Amino acid sequence: LLSHFSSVGFWGLVNNAGISTFGETGWLPMETYEKFADVNLLGSIRTTLAFLPLLRKYKGRIVFMSSIIAYFTLGNGIYSMTKAAIEKFCDALRLEMKKFGVQVCIIQPGNYAPSTKIQPPVSAEEIWSELSEEEKAVYNKEYVQERANFFNSILSEGSTNGSEVVDAMVDALTSPAPKARYMVAKLKEKALVFVCALFPTVVMDSVLSYALSK
Repeated sequence: LLSHFSSVGFWGLVNNAGISTFGETGWLPMETYEKFADVNLLGSIRTTLAFLPLLRKYKGRIVFMSSIIAYFTLGNGIYSMTKAAIEKFCDALRLEMKKFGVQVCIIQPGNYAPSTKIQPPVSAEEIWSELSEEEKAVYNKEYVQERANFFNSILSEGSTNGSEVVDAMVDALTSPAPKARYMVAKLKEKALVFVCALFPTVVMDSVLSYALSK
């Protein structure tokens, strides 16, 4: 594969692979954490390392799919974890690649669940059936149902216009002066990111706790 691209040139790499799930920290087994790290984080790193020689040679572009969920979490901390890690990997890579003329861009979509189908509606019954006995002793079915309803309501509010994210990816690949980050999100989502990034953690926690209480 690399020998083929060496003869025809190689311009851009888009790391788009990702999976999502719902669940509080103790609800998910270690195997799930390992799977998410392998797909969402290490998968992008493996692909990047494989094509790095060609990207340096042709002064290409590398585009990573992150998410505004890298800044906060509302029930899918495992997904947030992998996206926050990808952001830091990109920050290091972007600085290191400057001397080679390679540009690194991050796409940060808001909630596009209805258009991407990355996260299907969650089932409280299924979540409860998979909990360990230790977790069942701490939580109850009513709580799990409330959390599932809350998360499903968020999913249903997502945008169906996935072309907005695709447009950002295309710009990152083709623009003479691409942005380091493309945040493609609704105004209220951008406002939440602003609060999380600039306000003290206690403020962020209060805002998110209030949202979760509703």
